[in-house]
Amino acid sequence: MLRLLPLFLLLVGTGYAQKKLELTDRTYEEQIRTVQLFPRLGTPRDYFQPAVANLRQQNLVLAFDDLQEDRQNYYVRLVHCNYDWTPSVLKDMDFLREFNEFVINDHQLSNNTNVVYYHYLFRVPPVLLPGNYVAVVYRDGEKNDLILTKRFMIFESRTAIGRDNQISGLGTLRAANQQLNFTVNYKNVEIINPLETVHVVIRQNQRWDNARFQVVPSFVREERQQLEYRFFDSDQNFNGGNEFRFVDFRSLNFPGQNTGSLNRRANPFELNVLVDKPRGGHVYAQYPDFNGNYVIDNRDFQDDPALAANYLFVNFMLATQPVQGTVYVAGAFNQWRFTPENQLTYDSNAGAYTGSVLLKQGWYDYQYVVQGGQTEPFVFEGSHFETENLYEILVYYRPFRPAADVLIGYHLLPVNSR
Repeated sequence: MLRLLPLFLLLVGTGYAQKKLELTDRTYEEQIRTVQLFPRLGTPRDYFQPAVANLRQQNLVLAFDDLQEDRQNYYVRLVHCNYDWTPSVLKDMDFLREFNEFVINDHQLSNNTNVVYYHYLFRVPPVLLPGNYVAVVYRDGEKNDLILTKRFMIFESRTAIGRDNQISGLGTLRAANQQLNFTVNYKNVEIINPLETVHVVIRQNQRWDNARFQVVPSFVREERQQLEYRFFDSDQNFNGGNEFRFVDFRSLNFPGQNTGSLNRRANPFELNVLVDKPRGGHVYAQYPDFNGNYVIDNRDFQDDPALAANYLFVNFMLATQPVQGTVYVAGAFNQWRFTPENQLTYDSNAGAYTGSVLLKQGWYDYQYVVQGGQTEPFVFEGSHFETENLYEILVYYRPFRPAADVLIGYHLLPVNSR
């Protein structure tokens, strides 16, 4: 398990020639933490919202922490992407009214926290075209000195979705999978050759790691201006998964559910999550979760949680026999990336996979995921068609001008909502 270096030994702003831009959600330096991009609605549930906004009402905010005591000069530029997150051919002035370099001026030092950090906030500038975008943050105007990249989407409401629940699964697969059947109506937009110019992308619980990009319609009804999607193939189904595990350490004086011992003598503090066990062979059990999301909060003080929440090492333990493949603890908190930082190692003495992740105080949903080998990714969690999930249907169209994919439809499709 790769553990963060002591904070005073962190080196920043060096070796940026080795940084390679990726048009995905990631950070490029260890001290950059808790990256969130969300619509500012003025409610506590802002952070749960996907990084999506209507072209007519763009209100997206980028927030992140920098775990160092000195303020940095950070800049942002935007990159327009096609439906599959490859860079489009558009020039900056095709989608922006101003020069594509923005200074992050909103920054505040944390309040009485054990680990000092600067909290940065950036209002994403409005764009002229709907589509996929990546916010690229870099240091001191040097575009190669990358800090983070974060995806977001701007859409126009020019399509409608019809839901068809008649076919819910494939025989024995129904117990584990969720099949989405729907129609896309495009009467409000003139589309030529929809089979080639329209792309539909589906993602589950705001995840990009298992999103479906090659979604082909079962039928094209051009006379009705309608595309029908009926997924008879198992590779177009989603694993229903399971309700997320969670740990609540919004208070360090009175830790919440699923928390164990807290070591206050360590710096940062260390929190032990109660030992988890596999549940792949268990029957489905309903309980509330946040579909893999997390919320930053500090219930011990009345200050702004964004500035008053502490960072601490959170220790996870999964008691089980070893499996083929690499085991990770994952969720929105690490942008569903599988990296050495959230990788677990097997401790034969404890008979468990163990690992530690530096997290900001709050409530976190998480799951244990296996990558590689012959083991199913969800072997420790199980998969059930009854699981509550939130799906997003993204409808892209590539017109003659501009010669890039624009997002003409964004639709939420809840499954088993309660």
